Amino acid sequence: MNQSYWDKAKDFHGHACPGLAIGVKVCEAVVEKMDVGPAFDEELVCIVENDACGVDAIQALVGCTFGKGNLIHKDTGKFAYSFFNRKTGKAMRFYFKAGKNGIDREAFQSYILDAPVDELFDYLELDVESPEYARKFPSIKCEICGESAAENKIRLQEGKRVCLDCFKNYGRFIQGGSD
Repeated sequence: MNQSYWDKAKDFHGHACPGLAIGVKVCEAVVEKMDVGPAFDEELVCIVENDACGVDAIQALVGCTFGKGNLIHKDTGKFAYSFFNRKTGKAMRFYFKAGKNGIDREAFQSYILDAPVDELFDYLELDVESPEYARKFPSIKCEICGESAAENKIRLQEGKRVCLDCFKNYGRFIQGGSD
């Protein structure tokens, strides 16, 4: 285990937990398998498929953050993380495959931190383009509540430009497994 990674992630996240340990280990895997360091800007991009504790480790350790636009949330509920190195074009997806196998929380956390990354993750190289760079959108004032929102989040409703909070979605169909 990389103790400095663990300490930095715990400081950022606020406590130790198995989810944070998963994030620390995926960062170790990214550094090892992709030969990258922390992102200064958007040269490294991560798509996370969950919003669990491990995402904090990714922000703290490899510099992928929502604010910079190089951390993208695709909510599948999976412990999967895809990284794109814009400098080299290399892209990899890491899927956490290790199961708890009946051990308690503390023992599971220790196992994650001490196990080699190859034991914890399935990973594969991706043959895809990296996501586009983060774009800046002008703010548009909602004609109902008066608050401004990014242009790409505004909807047209009854001839008015409205924010997502004020927008009344029209749906007569029962929602299924995908949007």
